[in-house]
Amino acid sequence: MHKSILIIIMVIYQVTIAQSVIDAGPLNYYCPPCDLPCDDETFHTPGKCEYCGMELTAMTAKQRAEQMKKIKTIAFYLQDGVEILDFAGPMEVFSYAGYEVFTVSKTKDPIISQRILKIIPDYSIADAPEADVLAFFGGNSNVASDDPEVIAWVKSRSDVEYHFSVCTGAFILAESGILDGKTVTTFHYSIEGLRNSYPKAKVLDNVRFVDNGQVITTAGISAGIDGALHLVAKFNGLPAARRAAYIMEYDKWTPGEGLILSEDNPYDFEKLPQEELSAYEGTYEFEEGKKAMVIAGNEGNTLYAVIEGRAFPLYFEAKDKYVNVAGQQVLFIRENDRITGYKSNGEGPFKKLSNETGNAREQVNALN
Repeated sequence: MHKSILIIIMVIYQVTIAQSVIDAGPLNYYCPPCDLPCDDETFHTPGKCEYCGMELTAMTAKQRAEQMKKIKTIAFYLQDGVEILDFAGPMEVFSYAGYEVFTVSKTKDPIISQRILKIIPDYSIADAPEADVLAFFGGNSNVASDDPEVIAWVKSRSDVEYHFSVCTGAFILAESGILDGKTVTTFHYSIEGLRNSYPKAKVLDNVRFVDNGQVITTAGISAGIDGALHLVAKFNGLPAARRAAYIMEYDKWTPGEGLILSEDNPYDFEKLPQEELSAYEGTYEFEEGKKAMVIAGNEGNTLYAVIEGRAFPLYFEAKDKYVNVAGQQVLFIRENDRITGYKSNGEGPFKKLSNETGNAREQVNALN
């Protein structure tokens, strides 16, 4: 009797599972989201992604769509008189990183930045959705920090992963109690003011940003770009941040030029020996009959492809796996432990023609 009941339960369970798969669609295989072109690929057999090398996961197309929706959302709180570059610099960074950015103010009434730029907020504090990151900026920031309704709203945001401030935006976080017991920074003219007003925070000067884990504060104005790139590196890895900096032509960015107190340090990785990087150097075939000269960068773990006089960085991801500034995978091919060519974005193979690099090194050194 008990055996019959068990068989009936198992049959019902199997039918239910089968029906749920039918309802949701057939299972395919996908690589974990990695901000590379293979995010758009669908595989029909298990194994590893041929582009990024990560283990494929079985799921339905609907489940994949839900997974890919989980991009970072960042709420920019802006007050009347906000400094333009304080928020525009990080907004540029997060936009290139593919995040969803929206603006919030106390009301939806237009605000003026530096008596020049009129901004119409997307939301007010009455209807703003939750966000992964809540960001605050300098320029008349006391309008927000002295407003009990705004501070109550900041404290009510329950699902925030990170708090981020640029310049005197730190005063808004401090008034909300978020900086209590933390090491922080702000605009150099406002260091003493923050120290005196909020003694529970340890306020540092002469630092571009401070990362406490879930709270990142930056110095003034342009330092916000460094803090934003740092946050991209934490979310998506250093190559993603370096691609954003390259697109913005922020070639003077020094990754990690801040105080990092959190355990998830995106710059804490082993640098490849120069002789290992040198194995990739040489002249290669390229598209449309062109040639690419590849040399090793001096900063470690980076190669440069010089094509028609322009140098393009290739960022290390794993052995023989690099990613270019367009986010495309570059996979080098080895035979008998010698680099003989590469594939790029599924195209190729392109042959390594020689070990010669011409004047490519001088062109790259001019960039650094």
